[in-house]
Amino acid sequence: MSRRRMLRSAVAVAVIAASVLLAGAAATPAPVPDDPSDPVRATEYWLDGARIREAWQTTRGAGATIAVIDTGIGKVPGIFDGAVAGGTDVSGSGTPDGRTPIGAIDGNHGSWVASLAAGRGAPDGKGMIGVAPEAKLLSISVGFGASASVPFTEQVAKAMRWAVDNGADVINLSFTTNTLDWDRSWDDAFLYAFEHDVVVVVAAGNRGSGTNIIGAPATIPGVLTVGGVDQTGSASVEASTQGITIGVAAPSEGLIGMSADGTLASWSGTSGAAPIVAGVAALVRSAHPDMSAANVINRIIKTAVPAPGMTKAPDPLYGYGLLNAEGAVTADVPSVTENPMGDLAGWVKLFRRAQTQPAPVPTSTPVAVPPLPAADSPTEPGSPLLPSADSLRYGTLPLVVLTVPGILIALGVTAAARRIRSARARTPHS
Repeated sequence: MSRRRMLRSAVAVAVIAASVLLAGAAATPAPVPDDPSDPVRATEYWLDGARIREAWQTTRGAGATIAVIDTGIGKVPGIFDGAVAGGTDVSGSGTPDGRTPIGAIDGNHGSWVASLAAGRGAPDGKGMIGVAPEAKLLSISVGFGASASVPFTEQVAKAMRWAVDNGADVINLSFTTNTLDWDRSWDDAFLYAFEHDVVVVVAAGNRGSGTNIIGAPATIPGVLTVGGVDQTGSASVEASTQGITIGVAAPSEGLIGMSADGTLASWSGTSGAAPIVAGVAALVRSAHPDMSAANVINRIIKTAVPAPGMTKAPDPLYGYGLLNAEGAVTADVPSVTENPMGDLAGWVKLFRRAQTQPAPVPTSTPVAVPPLPAADSPTEPGSPLLPSADSLRYGTLPLVVLTVPGILIALGVTAAARRIRSARARTPHS
């Protein structure tokens, strides 16, 4: 068992023990603060559609920590009180705690993502609530485009390492680069997370924003890539994209999120589907603190519900199916020893080998060449006008042999022709 899993197990035991003491003092367990009739809660259709409320009967995420690498989690009273356990800024534009929204356009994005993953509900059971409302959050602010002075690839690599070093059990990445490949610095950063037993959840991207194919980091082996569906469970046309790396599908349309200024906003996209899955990963880690990241991912994809029209799994639209939180938390799923979403270490070894290994140094071996035959002895110089032995042998004699008979034949033919003409001249004409 890894040190991280041992710590997580100890925290879970402490939480359970405290719950037992409180329950004994009150004689009956405290009711779950959740009012499904509340207008805001009623809009969170995924709480029932993805069977999250059923999973809450087992756990609400206590003991698990979700790192949100995004534009920063705003300091909103209520929904994030007691939720954010720490943070940092890697953009060069934010504040050291990672809580200042980055970007004039995307500033609310990080708050929306965090509220879906682990937002606290109100004590009366009303208002927006996240999938894992008792999990902790880490706020790591990054900047996109001109909103950051640090290159984006460098930001992500640094953010991944900081999240791991500060206790993340789950990392959520709700962005895409619109390219299949990724910077080589991400190899080590993502391997660092996998080697430290962290679940990495990534958005597939949205066709409506110009993402026609799944791009990195959703193409990195080992991450759990999330595709999007609408309220009926059908693949979203605009708020998702498709690809063979999708592991599971979750709601990406008709979402709500808490903005940095404390107002609720409606939004869509796999940027919202990913934190719903990240929240479920936190529920699984809370319920099974000894479970490896590979098995957390395996439980999520193996308990997914096949979508209508799916003929195979994984499917380029739905992956292994629709998210099923209750099944992921409680089902009996055989253990695995490898991450079902791929092996980044093996990929690096196979595809980066030509770039990382030094080019072979050519070696030269002397080649033995047989000696040339001895040269003919030089002949004495003679007059070019006098015949030599070679000129007689190869020139004069063959010429005589061929020419004399030819002359004789020609003379004979000529003499014969003359006799014939003489005979014709002596013959009288009629």
